[in-house]
Amino acid sequence: MHIFCYKLVMDDKDQIIVELRQENARLQQEIQSLKEEVARLKKNSSNSSKPPSSDIVKPTNVTHRLLRKRKRGGQHGHRKFTRQPFKPDEVDKIVKYKLKGKNARGLIPLDEWFVIQQIVFPKKMYKVIEHRARKYLDPVTGKVHIAPMPDHIRKGGLLGADVTAAVAFMKGGCHMSFSTIKRFFKEIMKLDLSQGMLCKTTQKVSDSLETFYNKLAARLPNEPYIGIDETGHKDNGRKYWTWCFQTPQYSLFHINISRGSRVLFDLLGKAFGGTIGCDFYGAYRKFSRLCDAFVQYCMAHLIREILFLCEHPIGIIAQWAKKLLKWLKKLFDTLHRSDSFTAESFAGKMLQIKNGFLRQMHQRPEHKFARNLARRFESGHAEDYFRFLSYPGIEPTNNSTEREIRHTVIDRRITQGTRGQSGMRWCERIWTTIATCRKHNRNVFEFIHQSLLANWTYSSYPELL
Repeated sequence: MHIFCYKLVMDDKDQIIVELRQENARLQQEIQSLKEEVARLKKNSSNSSKPPSSDIVKPTNVTHRLLRKRKRGGQHGHRKFTRQPFKPDEVDKIVKYKLKGKNARGLIPLDEWFVIQQIVFPKKMYKVIEHRARKYLDPVTGKVHIAPMPDHIRKGGLLGADVTAAVAFMKGGCHMSFSTIKRFFKEIMKLDLSQGMLCKTTQKVSDSLETFYNKLAARLPNEPYIGIDETGHKDNGRKYWTWCFQTPQYSLFHINISRGSRVLFDLLGKAFGGTIGCDFYGAYRKFSRLCDAFVQYCMAHLIREILFLCEHPIGIIAQWAKKLLKWLKKLFDTLHRSDSFTAESFAGKMLQIKNGFLRQMHQRPEHKFARNLARRFESGHAEDYFRFLSYPGIEPTNNSTEREIRHTVIDRRITQGTRGQSGMRWCERIWTTIATCRKHNRNVFEFIHQSLLANWTYSSYPELL
């Protein structure tokens, strides 16, 4: 009897142990899942392909602040930079101050002056020019004829070409809303303009930039290299996408409801044979697969994805990612020191680093994150990440295109998007104009002004490229 009871107790203990082990395994699995979920939620623009605008809170870099050794502003021993004074022909008025009476007694006046050049607003910020066209009566037909006015006067209406260009510059270049522009004119210029008038003004500028925009769009299919990126856009609350096509000579923006590869086929064509710099988004992979285009995937995006794995709670994944990151650091360090190598030794060194990185990539641990990353290089995309090694004109990252698109993101945040096709066309054309003018150190306001006059007078448009 005692033996039976003892056996029964032991059987119960064994059962409990088995159940506890199963429960422990389940809890360990849940803990691991929670760690991976925490790591996923920690994704931001610094360790993934997410845009900076998706970062809800950016933590203060306390360590960097504590290690800062110098104060902001001018540094001791550095050459001081001061603004050059206006030239004599640029000065509109001179006011002289002299000592008088007993204050000047016993003093010898010198032919030298202490000068302060001050910029002030004129009392009236604008001119009103009234254009009159005499009317003539035909006594035979009774018809009234009006003397012709210059085209730019008749088409400009209330606002001249320069004021129209200024409104467009404030709206597109300074991210000002129509209500802000209206307040500027009312409070600074003492001129009351309606928001409807300002909206019509920007449409006049949009029409004048259409020819310039279409010329750039026609050049895209023949470009040897184009950096491409996209970001969101809202039109009447509906989700659209702003595409940026960036070349060394110009940048072109296109708003489309699609984020798919058909946008690339529409603008670049199926016969496009150049190289596109982009991230690993599926639309670019499909486009390169279905046409003759080459791809340079962004190394910066790859580095951010590897940085995310470096912070993974599973040690073997973190160690693997850190080894990958070490190879990429060595690659860019060598790239930045390319002038210290001969062409042959530099090519050999970069090939050695590339092969080392790929060997490490193939030694991936068995985990879905590592497997997904390594699969890119196992499926034939390895060369698409290292194409810049064979073609010097290709950038290894897509950072320049992301910088170009930043202006549109700021504009979207401030203006809350557009309200129709005309608004989207305006955004495309003014963003393209601003970005391209900056590439050529061209004054944006002057280019808009000249384009307006060319459109209103049917004369030749200003050349930018």
